[in-house]
Amino acid sequence: MPLFQYTALDGTGKRVAGVLSGASEQSILTELEGRSLVPVKIAPRPERLRTRRRGLAPRRLAEVYIQFGDMLQAGVPVLRALRVLAGQKDQRIAGVFREIAGAVSEGEPLAEAMSRRPDLFKPTQVAIIRAGEKGGFLEDAVMRLGQFVERQAELRGKLAGSLIYPIVLVSLGGIILVVIFTVLIPMVQPMFKRIEKLPAITEVVFAIAKVVGGYAPVVIGVLVMLGVAFAILRRRPGVKRWLDGVFLRLPAVGPLIRAIAVARFSRMLGTMLHNGVPMLGAMATSKAATGNVVLESAIAAAAEQVGAGAQLAPSLGTSGLFPADVIEMLAVGEEAGNVDKVLIRISDTVESRIERLLSNLIRLVEPLLIALIAAVVLVVAISLVLPLTQLSDIR
Repeated sequence: MPLFQYTALDGTGKRVAGVLSGASEQSILTELEGRSLVPVKIAPRPERLRTRRRGLAPRRLAEVYIQFGDMLQAGVPVLRALRVLAGQKDQRIAGVFREIAGAVSEGEPLAEAMSRRPDLFKPTQVAIIRAGEKGGFLEDAVMRLGQFVERQAELRGKLAGSLIYPIVLVSLGGIILVVIFTVLIPMVQPMFKRIEKLPAITEVVFAIAKVVGGYAPVVIGVLVMLGVAFAILRRRPGVKRWLDGVFLRLPAVGPLIRAIAVARFSRMLGTMLHNGVPMLGAMATSKAATGNVVLESAIAAAAEQVGAGAQLAPSLGTSGLFPADVIEMLAVGEEAGNVDKVLIRISDTVESRIERLLSNLIRLVEPLLIALIAAVVLVVAISLVLPLTQLSDIR
């Protein structure tokens, strides 16, 4: 809702000022009357916190949250803690919290001030802060939020770290093949001019070398165009849904994608529920963490069933996309009344499973990549050796 700056007089005639959110000036007037304040001036507050900077790295943001939570738990007032964060050496952090501190000092709720910087604070984080403010447990909410962001960063780091070796292997293999087709083959190709009919495999290799060496800009341009076309098509809801469904059905890769989505959703939903966010609102926000449209639709359908009075576990289980053990743990958690803790435990369990799946997938991919590169090199070698046997018969 829009924000309004107000100046009013209290019962003693003292002038007070602040900021309130409301649908209109009339709603602000009603709010002030409820506080026994006589309005003097009400005006829309101009937007001050806009997206201007790059976002922070998740680990750095987690550190900021934990530092903020430590100060609040030690009894430091919110505004004073914000001003401490505004005095940090990191100018991005300092600038953002300087603006937030200014907004809070004028009466704006912390969550509202943070929501104006979506480049830094995601809707999930803002919802947790808002629930903490309303429930009176802001310090615990901020601390748990820092731990949540940190665990998300750790999972992302594990995924990225596991992909480093395959990416390096593919890069080195690509460089080797480019050198073979652009340097080695053009060097030896003149040796075979005296041969009238080259073997078919040699003709194919020479043709590939000609395309790679002579039409490299065209090939690169075509690949770039295909990549751009794919990126554009992937934004279409129908295409994205189809692709996400295909990824989920892929052998080896599909179970990994599903496990990552379930871990992210479970941790985010558990954290939000633990911080007082209502179930339906938490599900609506947490479904985006999956990163998969098919799973998002399944969670949205489950949320509708929960809104109609159904239990969470069977509602998620109807899609068939959540593992049976996860559904069973959720059912037990609902019976015991500790769904939030069970969801966080599920995310810990599934993240351990992700590490095993990643390890198995890399063990499978590494020899396949090496075998593929070796096969290409072998084909090139055979294509060059076969004409040599004919060349020896030519005088």
